[in-house]
Amino acid sequence: MEKCTACNKDLQKIDVGLSKKLINRGTTTYFCIYCLAKKYNCTVELLREKAEHFKQMGCTLF
Repeated sequence: MEKCTACNKDLQKIDVGLSKKLINRGTTTYFCIYCLAKKYNCTVELLREKAEHFKQMGCTLF
């Protein structure tokens, strides 16, 4: 199982998908949704909404 680079938390599919979508599709460095929110200065809820939007658009990362 992948771990968050910043806090070492176990990652879920949404965490890996958002990391790839927001950082780089080929990245091997992943962040949990909380660390991504901190990194991009936004809320966790906004990132959850964005992930759902990407999923509905057909993005295969989610």
